[in-house]
Amino acid sequence: MNEGEKHLAIFEGKQIRRHWDEKSEKWFFSVVDIVATLSGSISPLEYWRKLKERLKAEGSETVTKCHALKMIAADGKMRLTDVADTEIMLRLIQSIPSPNAEPLKLWLARVGYERLEETADPELAINRALKTYLAKGYSLNWINQRLKSIEIRKELTDEWEKCGVKEGVEFAILTDEISKAWTGMTTREYKNLKDLKKENLRDNMTNLELVLNMLAETATTEISQKKEPKGLEQSKKMAREGGNIAGNARKQIEDKTGKPAITSENWRTRKNKLLK
Repeated sequence: MNEGEKHLAIFEGKQIRRHWDEKSEKWFFSVVDIVATLSGSISPLEYWRKLKERLKAEGSETVTKCHALKMIAADGKMRLTDVADTEIMLRLIQSIPSPNAEPLKLWLARVGYERLEETADPELAINRALKTYLAKGYSLNWINQRLKSIEIRKELTDEWEKCGVKEGVEFAILTDEISKAWTGMTTREYKNLKDLKKENLRDNMTNLELVLNMLAETATTEISQKKEPKGLEQSKKMAREGGNIAGNARKQIEDKTGKPAITSENWRTRKNKLLK
């Protein structure tokens, strides 16, 4: 992917300007470009101005979450334009009364319905995940390991909650501790190695990487249950100890095979290899 492609997305044959924010790990899209594509308006700037006024009058907070960012304009110069992340952009799409927006609105309604179903019956989420992975071309062996990794991760986060660790930032801190202990990298550095942005890191691990990551998380859970730490700081030590167990296993495997256990390979590159 060249530098130009990194800042453009294609939708309905139209180019949508976008920007990846490393800190928040979010894509931000040009609102005017989306409006132009879906509304078909000959003056998308004016259309967006009126849409903002209508949303504000309705008391919607969506508009306040759109902020200005410099992007390359049609004349080749960097100019300020309103941008929105994926969640806000989907909300704005719902407010555009256009036949072009209907397929997306129907899709959003379907996704919402499926999530309600999964809340009532979590097994549906597992079955849906299985079908999604199969459709993407993952092997059954990999899928079985991936689904097992979800169970192991849930056991770990349940243990963290029991120890008084808060979901969100603190979970991320402990996940980084585990990652650094067995890979030598933070989660973000690991994703960078595999050239990932929003994609799930585990979805882009090889079978061996998945197994080692599961070992690290299982070991962390077992150690935490035994030592019963309190809060984030004490749990950090458990995370490092669990990660080190997998790190030692990784080094032994590498010594025996003469190959790195951690690679830059991701799902896309593996799929391309299979297609050749």
